[in-house]
Amino acid sequence: MDDFKDEEADGFPDLEWLKELENDSDDDLASEQGDFKQRTFSETARMFKLRRNLHQLDNFQRQKECALLKAREDLSLLRQSIESLLEQRDVLEREIEHQEAAKNSVAVIRLRAQHKTLCYKLQREEEIEAQTNNELRQQELELSEIELEVGKFSVLRKEVQEEERVFKVHKAQNAVKRLQQEMNNSHTLQLKIQHLKKKNADIMEKTVTLSQKENEDVQANRKVGAKYLRKTVLRMQQQEAEREQKKRESMQKRIQAVKLLKSNIEATQENLRVRQSRAKANALKKERQEKRLKETLQAQGINSTRHIYQQKRDEEMKRKQEEFKERQTTRKVEIVDKLLEEQLVKNRKAQKAPLPKTKTGHKILSPGKIREKLLRYLDSVHPSGTERETKLRNLSASGSSSDSDYQEDIIQKEMQHLSLPDSLEEPEFCGLWDQNFKPPLNEKARLTPTDVKQEHAVVCPKVNTTPKKVGGKQIKGPSFTSKPEVILFKDFEVGETYKKKVVLTNISYITNHCKFLGISAQLQDFIMINFQPPGPLSTGMSCEMHITFHPSINEDLEGEVDFASAAGRFSVPVRCTIKRCDLEVDNQFIDFGSHVVGQIISRTITLTNKGALATRFSLDTTKPVPEIHQVQMPSHRSADTQQDTSTVSTTCADLSQTSGSMITREVHSMEHVLTRSTVTQQSQRESRVSSPAPRAAPVSSSMLPQIPEGLSDACDIRIGNVREGDIGPFESVKLEIIFSPTVPGEVKLDLYIKFSDPTSFPIAILVKGEGAGLPVWVVEPNIDMKICMFDRLYQEVVTLQSSTSTALKLTFDLWPEMRKHMEIIPRTGFLQAQSSFTAHLKFVPRNTLPQDAGKYFDSATGVLEVPMTVQVAGQVQPVIYTVQAIVTSSDLKFGQSEVDFGYCSIYQSFKSSVHLTNMSLLPQEFGFVGLPEFVDVQPNDGFGTLLPQETLEIDIIFSASKAKEYRFHLSCKSGINRVFPLACRAMGVCPTLALSHSLVQFGPTAVGDQSTALLYLTYNQTVPNQSKQRPSAGALLFSFTPPQDSSISITPAAGRLLPGKRCLVLVTFNPKLEDRNIKEEALRLLRAKQTNEADIKKLLEEEAKREVEPSKGNKLSKSSKLSKFSAKTASPIYTSPTDSIDAGGQRFEEARASLLHSFTSRYSEYTIPCFVSDGDPPEEDRQAQPTWSPLNTVYLKLQCPAIQPPLVVVSSNIRNYALDFQQVAVGERVTKKFSVKNISAESLELRSSLLDIYGPFLLLNALRGIGPGEQHTLVLAFCPTLEKKYCEILEVRCQKMTLAVTLRGEGVVPAITSSHPGGLLDFDYVLEKESTSHVLKLQNSSAVAVGFKAMLYSLSPSKTQGADEGVALLLGGYTDSKIQPVVGTQNHNGLSVFSVLPVEGSIAARQSQDVVVTFHPDHPSVNYSDQLTIELVNKRKLCVLDLKGAASSHNMYLCGGDPLTVPIESLLPPLITSQTQLEGQSEDTEIPVLVTLRASYSMGTIRPAVRELEVGCIRATKKGSEFNWDNMASLQQKGFDVDPHKGNVEAGTRRTIKITWTPQSGHKPNEVVKMCAPLALKGDETSVYSVTLLALVSTHVD
Repeated sequence: MDDFKDEEADGFPDLEWLKELENDSDDDLASEQGDFKQRTFSETARMFKLRRNLHQLDNFQRQKECALLKAREDLSLLRQSIESLLEQRDVLEREIEHQEAAKNSVAVIRLRAQHKTLCYKLQREEEIEAQTNNELRQQELELSEIELEVGKFSVLRKEVQEEERVFKVHKAQNAVKRLQQEMNNSHTLQLKIQHLKKKNADIMEKTVTLSQKENEDVQANRKVGAKYLRKTVLRMQQQEAEREQKKRESMQKRIQAVKLLKSNIEATQENLRVRQSRAKANALKKERQEKRLKETLQAQGINSTRHIYQQKRDEEMKRKQEEFKERQTTRKVEIVDKLLEEQLVKNRKAQKAPLPKTKTGHKILSPGKIREKLLRYLDSVHPSGTERETKLRNLSASGSSSDSDYQEDIIQKEMQHLSLPDSLEEPEFCGLWDQNFKPPLNEKARLTPTDVKQEHAVVCPKVNTTPKKVGGKQIKGPSFTSKPEVILFKDFEVGETYKKKVVLTNISYITNHCKFLGISAQLQDFIMINFQPPGPLSTGMSCEMHITFHPSINEDLEGEVDFASAAGRFSVPVRCTIKRCDLEVDNQFIDFGSHVVGQIISRTITLTNKGALATRFSLDTTKPVPEIHQVQMPSHRSADTQQDTSTVSTTCADLSQTSGSMITREVHSMEHVLTRSTVTQQSQRESRVSSPAPRAAPVSSSMLPQIPEGLSDACDIRIGNVREGDIGPFESVKLEIIFSPTVPGEVKLDLYIKFSDPTSFPIAILVKGEGAGLPVWVVEPNIDMKICMFDRLYQEVVTLQSSTSTALKLTFDLWPEMRKHMEIIPRTGFLQAQSSFTAHLKFVPRNTLPQDAGKYFDSATGVLEVPMTVQVAGQVQPVIYTVQAIVTSSDLKFGQSEVDFGYCSIYQSFKSSVHLTNMSLLPQEFGFVGLPEFVDVQPNDGFGTLLPQETLEIDIIFSASKAKEYRFHLSCKSGINRVFPLACRAMGVCPTLALSHSLVQFGPTAVGDQSTALLYLTYNQTVPNQSKQRPSAGALLFSFTPPQDSSISITPAAGRLLPGKRCLVLVTFNPKLEDRNIKEEALRLLRAKQTNEADIKKLLEEEAKREVEPSKGNKLSKSSKLSKFSAKTASPIYTSPTDSIDAGGQRFEEARASLLHSFTSRYSEYTIPCFVSDGDPPEEDRQAQPTWSPLNTVYLKLQCPAIQPPLVVVSSNIRNYALDFQQVAVGERVTKKFSVKNISAESLELRSSLLDIYGPFLLLNALRGIGPGEQHTLVLAFCPTLEKKYCEILEVRCQKMTLAVTLRGEGVVPAITSSHPGGLLDFDYVLEKESTSHVLKLQNSSAVAVGFKAMLYSLSPSKTQGADEGVALLLGGYTDSKIQPVVGTQNHNGLSVFSVLPVEGSIAARQSQDVVVTFHPDHPSVNYSDQLTIELVNKRKLCVLDLKGAASSHNMYLCGGDPLTVPIESLLPPLITSQTQLEGQSEDTEIPVLVTLRASYSMGTIRPAVRELEVGCIRATKKGSEFNWDNMASLQQKGFDVDPHKGNVEAGTRRTIKITWTPQSGHKPNEVVKMCAPLALKGDETSVYSVTLLALVSTHVD
């Protein structure tokens, strides 16, 4: 009864129609039946509820009756089975008694076992019978109770039947009444239609009258328009004449321009002729210089051709090196710029923060010093060239007193002449340079020729730092000093010879000796040492050493001369330097000051070469561009005293148009360039010694870049007459720079002095000057009118300022082309002394501005730029100012001229989007006004603001109220009251087919789940259509068209509907994630992973550097610092594009899981059209496409909310909610797992759908409830039985969703072949305790991996079943060779003589597997045998091999003859000594062999008997392998013939011995001839076989 109560509570919502039935049927029942009581809603509901409960009770009774019948049938079958078993038991008992009487124990045992099994089955059947009998009684009892219950409700059943009968009568009466009402309504509707037709006819008459009146008005208007048309034609003709006139004027201007161009071309040709003549003169000059050079070289005895070729090659190399250095310098400048910008940002932050109080004595570094320290940081760790040169000068000066050589004097003079001032750079920290520390040289570089030193040499001899004791005294420091301390050969030339003398003095306090050890490897080819060991030297005594230097290459050389003394080893540095250029100017910044326009001023700068190498220079304004060609490591640095300044390049055209504001911006840019120049000069110092400079020679001007004369001469600042030339060693050149201002304002120019020497970098010179302006000027020379629209008024003020002491008359000029658009008020005025004058400029751009303005207006950009002048009385040069404006249109443009909504149903609204574009460069407001009732414009109700050039999408929503044609216009007004119309049209229709619901609202659906909705599509014949619709009397075809790649599916998507019928439509919403979003998420995860790896790597590098830094202290090289800086600032991350992410891959599934975990609610709407045809296809061609009528199109709107799924798949083997087992061999079972995770905040109870019980898929574990964040693993198995594809769907259900997982798999029959077909596999003879192998190749031709097993019969459990073979062999005759056991002799060590590897495994698809069978005997025997079976996983036997082998204890063996033993070994001692046992005996023991020969006798003829023996050799030996028969004469006497009787046997082969017996004459038929002959086999050992020959004559031979 509790179930009945629940059903009543659930059933009330389904009985709403009974309320209507109660309200409509009270009066009818009262009139038809007077005794029928008025029924209430609760009574009617009670009647239906009772009827349903009675039906359920009847069904339950029928189920119990069926169960009772089935139980009785089962009991009958069980009793029949018991009777059958009893009969079988009786039969077995009689058979047992019979066998016991016959004393057949084996049969008795077997029958008793069967009897026991039968009794067990009988007992089980009796138990099942008792259980079934109890169940039958219980069911009979339950059936009786149900029948009793049914009887109780018999009275109630009659009452319900009576109520149902009355209810049916009542319902029929209501139907008749409603039919009558519908007929009355139909009649009323027909009357209304007739009235409406009459009203429409009246309206048509009025419309005809109005149209006639309109035609008359049109005729009158045409007459008036013709009069004005003639006037318009005349005006157009006048305008055409004016355009012709303008064309002629424009042609005249073009002719003048062509003439001017011709004159310019002639001037250019003249200029080219001048340049060509100059080039010829330079070429002649170069030839003369080369000729003088050749004469000079020939006079000196040098090969001029070779020298010039070498010089050209060196110059090319220099040029490439210089280009590389320039590019390297540019890169350094960029790095320093970035560092300075970062330093500037830090300084600004520090200025904003409160500064701590500085302690007394601490210095606050200026930005300039910070920049200098940064440059020193970027510079090399080697000492600067200036410091090295200073040390070398000091060393040379100290050694000049003791050296009288002429060459040394010349070098010292040059060193004194090249002395340079000390560097002004100061280190930030006190380093080793302040302690006068002298680092020791690397000892490995002294005597090893291959280890060339790269560091600079020290300035003093190096000694061992470890103090030594000599003569009981401890010696510290150097024991000898050299004078000079450094052996220096400066500015040497290749081919010359230089000599020096070095004095070594003993400065220790003991008697010491000096021994010459050697010289550095890099100096051995150029320097010769003449040193005589002086013997013991007292304190203060000295010895001399003479050094001869003969250079053959033009490179810097460094090295050491090593000596040994009592205190240890020491060395004297040697340094050889080539000739170089050292160029500088006395001033790199020239300021001319302020001068009046037109004045000429000149200044002079001095260019000095302090080096010993001549070069060619050129002065121009072209900035050098660095190029990288070749990189060389620096070996030596020369002095560089260029100032750390640079200049800003400015062209002449820019200077002529420079205003006050532009000058200010250039001053700021100059500061930035000066900063860049500082780094450039520092890098020049570093790069100047990066490669050795060859010997310079006079260079022609063709090697230098040509200077564009027109560029420098046209500027206010220009170069004097000397622009290029040669500068020799220790010479100076004066260069003149001229300043002649032509326009007021500040002028700057960058000049560059370039050199042909690749090691000398250009010197930048900044030239600055200022020109004084005119007395009258315009305060704002550029009047910007901003952005202006056509036909709008704009005004601006023009202000002039005077600096004179008198009044001046002003006249404003206006171009004739601009008089229609511009006006200046007043045109004339007077400017008072020391005051200003203001005029008003009015600008009204007309639509004809592009034609009128001409060259002043750019139609593409809309920019107007008009130069204007002001004439000043008494002043020849007018005042110039410019009026600028951007003229734009004020139009709003629609993307289409007309909007066609097409056929629109009166039950739905239709939207069409148009694009509204603002063609202006200014924002404009807009609004749609005067809209019809059936039109709505969105967004913002059709009002808004358009930004410049912005395009906005406007949605126009049309809702047809009647089935008719609509034509209307929409008006869009702009903010300046301009109207832009948009034409629209539509056709309102009433469709024939109708949906039961045009709007479907799905409930929240989880991603991966699905929701469904049921709709009805009804064919309504009574719907009135408009006149243009064709009446549809036949069947209609319909087709739903859902969006592609959407989550919506409709079933059926198409179909055919008959009149008055309806079709059930199923709409399914299945939300899912798009592949594009998943790939983007995968790319994001990959990028985040790479970022984390880069951060971890960066942290590890920083930790490693922190560990290294304490050991190094402050001795960090430039390269390590730059690498650290680059590692901090740059960490590039490389990603792949989305195309590289495969759909269904691991990254793809990880991204899907990430999106599911972070999924938020999503809402989407779809409008799906249902197209309806006009009828069936024509009968002639049913396959033809029917005509689809747009009038009957029906639309379905879907609202689809998607939510986060509470249950997701987290396993990697699931791809797109599908578990694919791939291809599996038939009969094989494959298990796979996948896990589901609860990502919701509530616990979930999991349930699953049922799989096909006869199918191959099986769920192996049960489902359980999982809490939030927990996982559950499902284990599934796939075991195909047929060769086909399988597919099932497993649904994992919870409270909020159903997760569907598709199970797929394919059964494949394995195709495996073996290289051996089966049968016998003979391993032949093998030496005992040795092994041989045979490889079986198993080829898998199928597309799946197949497992296999290799089983030996000797190791199988079924081996005991074949024990009867051994018994038969032991009990049978010895000579029966046909009986062969499956398993023969085995090893004595207990291991199987045959082994297989691998025992089991799997063969990959389209691959092969090698199975190695190994034969390894441990004692001699000829009866080794076994059976190998290769079986597949589906229990199919691939092949069966009979393995056979023999083992011998000697290298040679004899096979053949009659068997003397059984083929298996017995535990009992053999009756006859076996051959294998005899083989193991001593050499003197003969091994017996029996050979029986039977000659056949037939028809009085005797056929000789023939037998064969085989002698084999396993391997080759040093003694050889041979055999020999003895006692051959006696054999021949008895009729035996042996061929051959002796011979050799090759290794691995067999030799056949043929034995023939021919009976002699007089031989008795029954006589047996017996002979014994020894056979000796000589191999590693000698074996003797006693061959017994038995011969007889037989009438039949087997």
